[in-house]
Amino acid sequence: MEAALTNEYRRICQDPATHQPLAYLRLRRAIRNIVEHRDIEPGQALPSERDLSQALKLSRVTVRKAIAGLVEEGLLTQRHGAGTFIAERIVKPMSRLTSFTEDLRERGLHPRSEFFERGIGEVTPEESMALNLSPGSLVVRLHRVRYGQDEPLAIERSVVPASVLPDPLLVHDSLYEALEKLDARPRRALQRLRAVLLNAQQARLLHVNVGSAGLSIERRSFLDDGRVVEFTCSWYRGDIYDFVAELQTD
Repeated sequence: MEAALTNEYRRICQDPATHQPLAYLRLRRAIRNIVEHRDIEPGQALPSERDLSQALKLSRVTVRKAIAGLVEEGLLTQRHGAGTFIAERIVKPMSRLTSFTEDLRERGLHPRSEFFERGIGEVTPEESMALNLSPGSLVVRLHRVRYGQDEPLAIERSVVPASVLPDPLLVHDSLYEALEKLDARPRRALQRLRAVLLNAQQARLLHVNVGSAGLSIERRSFLDDGRVVEFTCSWYRGDIYDFVAELQTD
């Protein structure tokens, strides 16, 4: 990989069309290009600052500045004591109604949850409208951080009618698995996605900088008979997730 990066950096330096007088910006472009061209795979380690400095005849300050910008963009990730790695992105198709747990298991990642709330309460006006419930109805609330391996990926707040899910402790990792055992797994859903900047609390929970790019997703899921079975608001890390939709003409 070091050879591919060295060749790409030299190509950029010699190409008038991509001329950039600042060395750290040339290096940043070279790293981005080899990632996009799949010359280096997600999860693979980048050569050390010292090795890059020697191979490219650049100062370590220049190399460090180039890497820092790509870490901020989310293209690279740094692990204390281990080095710098190409960030692994999770591609989530929007054509299938699947759970967070199912998505991660398909990719060989171990999903887990850290719960902040898992209880029953009276429905709020907002929840009542989203779930088509009468005032005074009871709902189960699940508030948690969702992890892949040991990496926090999303914050999730889910609300389910207690008439469907009578005990919140039935949910361990996958809400949909719990609902399936109750013969109440959603069959369709409506989702709304928005680009957001993560606030201080969200950034702290997701281990990113305040103001980092995120995706806010609101989902209402339905049973075959039309009842709303789930109202979930999630905040995903924008540096890890890609949401992909297939479009067709009529």
